[in-house]
Amino acid sequence: MDENLMSVQDLVKTFEVNKGFLAQKKYVHAVNHVSFDIKPGETFSLVGESGCGKSTTARLLNHLIRPDSGKILFEGKDIAALKEDEMRPLRSDIQMIFQDPYGSLDPRMKIQDLIAEPLLIHTNLSAGERLKKVQELLGLVGLSPEHGERYPHEFSGGQRQRVGIARALSVNPKMIIADEPVSALDVSIQAQVLNLMQDLQEKFHLTYLFISHDLSVVEMISDRIGVMYLGTIVETAPKKEIFAHPLHPYTKALLSAVPIADPEQHNERVALKGELPSPVNPPSGCLFHTRCPYCTKRCREERPQLTEVSPGHFCRCHLMESA
Repeated sequence: MDENLMSVQDLVKTFEVNKGFLAQKKYVHAVNHVSFDIKPGETFSLVGESGCGKSTTARLLNHLIRPDSGKILFEGKDIAALKEDEMRPLRSDIQMIFQDPYGSLDPRMKIQDLIAEPLLIHTNLSAGERLKKVQELLGLVGLSPEHGERYPHEFSGGQRQRVGIARALSVNPKMIIADEPVSALDVSIQAQVLNLMQDLQEKFHLTYLFISHDLSVVEMISDRIGVMYLGTIVETAPKKEIFAHPLHPYTKALLSAVPIADPEQHNERVALKGELPSPVNPPSGCLFHTRCPYCTKRCREERPQLTEVSPGHFCRCHLMESA
């Protein structure tokens, strides 16, 4: 039996760019041959700059969009090519928390109805049983039963995200995909929501795919981290390993930009030259070579493979292959 709850293998997704009736077809290379595993009960985080393909990957895993190629194994079953009616029974197992809690909640519905909606679809509970379940869920996420009578606009951003978490929990999922769940919140509220997610993970043995561009947030919640650049994972390792011994030049640059609270300590900033290349016309060879301070002729011509440098620590860099 597969020890991974989810296994992503060589996932590819492109989007056609229309530039006019007679124009040559162009494609955005959003996800380029991405592979990673997520073990039961852990938090696997994807980090990277905006536009690197993190959210597209999340939507592929939740079957909101379909990949061009590759496999998405959930409990050993490939869900990548499933039709919508075949995927529907699995919807309760894979839930999602969105970046904008207000945008993901129908403003015309009361909170108790929003949380009860998945129960109405995926369970046979009576109206009274659904209401009791909703009140339990509100308590779990730090809200009171009275909050169920209110509408989304009556809540703060942090409270709305708690509602989103309660809604995701309502059908007892095995895995929750959290797409930038705290990026729109104040820093003090971010910590509260992250602590809540960790408490719920321990209580219900949840598995998280956590997506963020903020490494300080990722450091707080993750077990393992995958670093994405231009639709490709360039480094994967346990959290402590990736913060203590980053290997890929891009990972080092990201970590050097994280602020340090201690005035006695200073990060040696790694400045990346050039702009992020267009995903419509990605560079040849290593996708990072146009900004890498260690670029060689081989980097410009040959794409590096994801290599296991030490147990559990993978890096996509020619420097690591020759080390």
